[in-house]
Amino acid sequence: MTSPSTRPAPHQPSTLAIGLRRGGVEIRQILRQKDTLIFTFTFPVIIMLTFGAVFNREIPGTGVDFRQYFMAGMIATGVMAAAFITLGVGIAIERDDGTLKRLRGTPMRASSYFIGKFVMVFALCLGQVVLLLGVATLFLGLSLPETGARWLTFAWVMALGVLACTVLGIAISAVPRSGRSAAGVVVLPFMVLQFVSGVFFVFTQMPAGVQQVGALFPLKWMGQGLRSAFLPDVLQRVEAAGSWDHGTTALVLGAWVVGGTLVSLLTFRWYRQAV
Repeated sequence: MTSPSTRPAPHQPSTLAIGLRRGGVEIRQILRQKDTLIFTFTFPVIIMLTFGAVFNREIPGTGVDFRQYFMAGMIATGVMAAAFITLGVGIAIERDDGTLKRLRGTPMRASSYFIGKFVMVFALCLGQVVLLLGVATLFLGLSLPETGARWLTFAWVMALGVLACTVLGIAISAVPRSGRSAAGVVVLPFMVLQFVSGVFFVFTQMPAGVQQVGALFPLKWMGQGLRSAFLPDVLQRVEAAGSWDHGTTALVLGAWVVGGTLVSLLTFRWYRQAV
């Protein structure tokens, strides 16, 4: 008979397994938050339809509908809203209401918690992209990527973009002093980035200083990468480098993924620290 002292320790699920299970919980929770879902899904759709009605014209000298250019930016900003805002505000609230404190008392590791958030964000972004593409094609008459290579570009830009915005959302959640102030802290930089990243305007038509600031952040590169999937190659000449510059896009987005992950691990706290 095995004595209590010699019994094998119970098997502990892996970090990935815990994270995936947490991801399922996160998805069920977000589906119950009707106000969050409505904002996340309707905001980019309303902007796309509004701008689509106003800017029904060609980009001068290209013969390309500006709305085709604009669609890539709206998908990029929709992904950022689903990841950056949802996590930046949501984690701050969970820290305040005791959710993180309760999770800390379980086998949940910070890395597993991050994986769970990524699973939830990926599901949100997938649903949002399908919705935006449907609206763009059915109501605005825009075109989808025409070749397998362009769909592959779309896929890797989306994957890096979702990862980058997810870790940045986790990182910025440490900034608000309370859940009540989180929305103001998180939404402001998101709104600024939309205007400096070429979402609403052709990027190279903005002042040089604004372009330099926008090029520091992932939203600009997400938009440029997605434009390379949706637009004909003639539009390369309106990009800052005169080309789609896929190498730099991958490098910058990858750097934000690595940097954002490190910052998230260093700044993440289960409890609100006393001021």
